[in-house]
Amino acid sequence: MQAIVVAKPYKFVPPHRGTFWPAVLRLFRGRFLRSQGVTSVEFRGVEKLAASVAAGHGVMLAPNHCRPGDPFVVGTLGYAMGRHVHIMASWHLFMQGRVQRFLLPRAGVFSIYREGLDREALKCAGQILTEARRPLVIFPEGVISRHNDRLNSLMEGTALIARTAARQRAAATPPGRVVIHPVAIRYLFEGDLYATIDPMLADIEQRLSWRPDRSRPPVERIARIGAALLALKEIEYWGSPQAGGMAERIRRLTDHLLYPLEDAWLKGRHDGDVVARVKLLRTALLPDLVAGQLTETENEQRWKLLAQLYLAQQLACYPEHYLNASPSPERILETIERFEEDVTDRVRQVVPLRALLDIGDAIEVTPERVRGGEDPLMKAIRTQLESMLQASLAERRPGAILP
Repeated sequence: MQAIVVAKPYKFVPPHRGTFWPAVLRLFRGRFLRSQGVTSVEFRGVEKLAASVAAGHGVMLAPNHCRPGDPFVVGTLGYAMGRHVHIMASWHLFMQGRVQRFLLPRAGVFSIYREGLDREALKCAGQILTEARRPLVIFPEGVISRHNDRLNSLMEGTALIARTAARQRAAATPPGRVVIHPVAIRYLFEGDLYATIDPMLADIEQRLSWRPDRSRPPVERIARIGAALLALKEIEYWGSPQAGGMAERIRRLTDHLLYPLEDAWLKGRHDGDVVARVKLLRTALLPDLVAGQLTETENEQRWKLLAQLYLAQQLACYPEHYLNASPSPERILETIERFEEDVTDRVRQVVPLRALLDIGDAIEVTPERVRGGEDPLMKAIRTQLESMLQASLAERRPGAILP
């Protein structure tokens, strides 16, 4: 399990507001991008964003979040338009070493506590939009999906922050506006696919105590690995592998992991998608752990429950039918990367990736929400993101050509 949960009292980490450090870090942007396998970045629609900035609007950027390198890629968008950006990021990222904790705020990043109500982060985000000096980047999916073709559910906290700032700007003298630009990030793999994935598959197969079977097509090897990993988890939680198709088995295991915890901690509340359900349960499970009020045995049991939540969220990152028909090189890579992450908690660098950023039309934020049904602001963000991601598919190779 990756260290995405921190059992320490939360302390808000504010962003640096000056321009010196962003200018210094800009000199290293190529190195930061290459550390994520990204060798080139292309922007489309920058003029839309430039127009909103020139008009003095409070600007929020709402990108999809499919890879860990997304913040680096979106950060370069600020360089392209000559305006640094602020980025909201999960607090656990600030807990991963002194160097990262030092650099993130100086790059304009500030923390958000995902396991509770973080008033300081919400206030900071509102101030950034109200002051309108720099665009604010918020990833509305809330988690890294590792699937570039599909969106997770969008967190409505994005709309809450935008509307709060819109009210403040509307009441100012002179009054101002807040707009949201969806940003679709598309990654294209432009290397030798088989040479890249074969050592990845062989390593996972060896961890399963298998001999690498290069006589099988890579997609068949992927399917076998996926079935084995799922069966191992079914044995862990049920005692034996289960019958049925992969998608059905994943749903059953997910509910098996979450339902008892929701009954015990959320009074039987089972609604929402998996990511939202996991977030609610973490919010319930963490306070005692953070406060240090548990015995050693209780501590161990609480971490076991948090591991169940982590597994449920990881299972949700395997979209149904993702490798059907003629899968693209990117879909193959994304699936193997998820395997690596689940088996080793680490993912090796995949090179070269070309990143395309499509900036969507400005969505004006009204202070009042229309009650009932899906939030129209979040619907507008999702509609644009899905449309731009669909359009950028034309840039991609139609299918993987593998031995």
